[in-house]
Amino acid sequence: MSIELESTRRALRDAIAQAGRAAELARLLDAAQAELAAAQEHAEEARALSEQLSDIEERLAAEQVTSDRLRRELAEQRFQAEVAQWKLSSMKVARWSRLGDAIKSGKSNPVRLAKGLRGAAKPVKRPIAPKRKPVAGAAKPRDERPGAAFQATTTTRTLNGASFKLKPYRVPTGPNTRPHLTAAVIADPHAEALLRYEWRQTTGFTPRDFARVLPLEVPHLLVVESVTQGPWAEEITGEPGEGLKALLAWCAERGIRTVFWHTKGEVSAYAAAADLFEHRFTADLTVAWPRLQYGVQPRVHNPLPLAGGRIDRVLTLDQLLPEHLSYPDVLTSYRWPAAADCPPGTPQWRLAEIAACGTPIGPEADGRRAHVALRRAYSMGTMSERVDELLDAIGLPSARPTLNTSVLLPVLDPYLLEHALAQVAKQSGVDQLIVIGPPEAELRARDVLPDVEVIHRRPQAAMTEGAMLNAGIDLCEADLVAVMDPRDVYGPYYLSDLRRAFLFSTADIVGKAAFYAHLRKPQATLLKQPEAEYGYLPEIAGGTLLARRNALRELGFADLTDGWDEVLMRQCRTDGIKVFSADRFGYVRVRDEDRWLLGAAHLVEYGSAEPHALI
Repeated sequence: MSIELESTRRALRDAIAQAGRAAELARLLDAAQAELAAAQEHAEEARALSEQLSDIEERLAAEQVTSDRLRRELAEQRFQAEVAQWKLSSMKVARWSRLGDAIKSGKSNPVRLAKGLRGAAKPVKRPIAPKRKPVAGAAKPRDERPGAAFQATTTTRTLNGASFKLKPYRVPTGPNTRPHLTAAVIADPHAEALLRYEWRQTTGFTPRDFARVLPLEVPHLLVVESVTQGPWAEEITGEPGEGLKALLAWCAERGIRTVFWHTKGEVSAYAAAADLFEHRFTADLTVAWPRLQYGVQPRVHNPLPLAGGRIDRVLTLDQLLPEHLSYPDVLTSYRWPAAADCPPGTPQWRLAEIAACGTPIGPEADGRRAHVALRRAYSMGTMSERVDELLDAIGLPSARPTLNTSVLLPVLDPYLLEHALAQVAKQSGVDQLIVIGPPEAELRARDVLPDVEVIHRRPQAAMTEGAMLNAGIDLCEADLVAVMDPRDVYGPYYLSDLRRAFLFSTADIVGKAAFYAHLRKPQATLLKQPEAEYGYLPEIAGGTLLARRNALRELGFADLTDGWDEVLMRQCRTDGIKVFSADRFGYVRVRDEDRWLLGAAHLVEYGSAEPHALI
């Protein structure tokens, strides 16, 4: 009996203890529910405050616009009042006004009249005309051109205790490759620099203000990089933030395509956020997402030199790129040394960017190796080509201007036909050949260039080379037109190297002012104007002409055999047409003799020019 009683007591105590724990759990649950309700209430209050803040910011922005307008109007009224006062003062000191005053005051007194006339005859300093002053406090209109707010600032570098002042590389402002396309971009400065010329780009919006900023120009797509700084970094790492979710929801409502681009960091840190996007790409070869690698951006990674030239030193990567440089200053540093000695393990994209800026990579400066490395960097893919891949993958049009080329080949001497066609056959990217020459030229051209559209015209009797070119220009259909001289030698990369200049220059005509030449009679190889590489110059050699078709049609060719290129260059200077001189390689001017070249070029050696020029 006692055992059963003890068992009952124990069961009763356990039941009381469990009831106590249940009561405590119920109390804790009630407290948790109360805290959750309070948190929800606070969240609603925060959301309401955020909406109020957005409304206040919008009203403040509207008030700022009105205030700026009123300031400008007031400043204009003050300026007009100053102008009126200046005109009045100028009239008072004018000689005719002072003569009138003298006559009026001295008409009854000859002595006073004589004094007044003598005083009126003396020159008097006129008041200075007023100038418009900047409106204090008025916000400057934002320059929306690519690169407008992306300029180098750090111009001083230190090497072994010595200080060097650099003239910064001026980051170009526009144009962009696809002006019909608008992208909202969240990216670190490096990726932003690569993308800014590929479309109209909206940046700088935050999780708090995107709903106010993006509707000003609704984008076609949103691109978010795996950023490591800025207001969006916390939104995309770990658990996705509410700001990111709201941004993606805003895009989904408007049919805006969303892209996540993983470029750095562990992909696991961004996986949760990336899953919310429609499309995901990665630059990491170990990640099983579609590839989107870095490419060189021709607008900023190009061989255009610094204004002050290069320092005569080979720098290590640490010396070349000290810490805390902004990316525009990095672009300045790329162009500074005679060569960059990069250690093993340097990222491939970094090597490509340095090479694309024309800087030799290695322990010594070597212009030939630098040119080959530049060519290789571009052949690995430009950012325009990378963006083509991105747009094709997400279903947006990737249309952009092309560098398709028509070649004008005037053949005055039938004995030069085979040589001339062989030079054209070496080239890549030729869509059309306009050959003006003897009757057999058409069939031979079709045999030598089976994949190229060939148009043949027979020249009239005594037709000059300029007239032949004029007859052929209207037959050209490609965006670019090249003129090739049947006497000269062209390397296999001649046209592809020359076309590259249109990716980073703003010229309508590209060619070579620096080039190699070979004179057969003395067997001399010469180098003309080696300092004339990569710059806007008054003229280039006619046999290296590559021009935009429309510009060349408007200019036309002079009816001359010798000197038509000089007349064309003179016309370019008159009309303000920009002419750009590219590199010295890939072309050899061949003549029997040329006294002008002998006096104006450097002697390289007695022997063939091709080992020097054709790389």
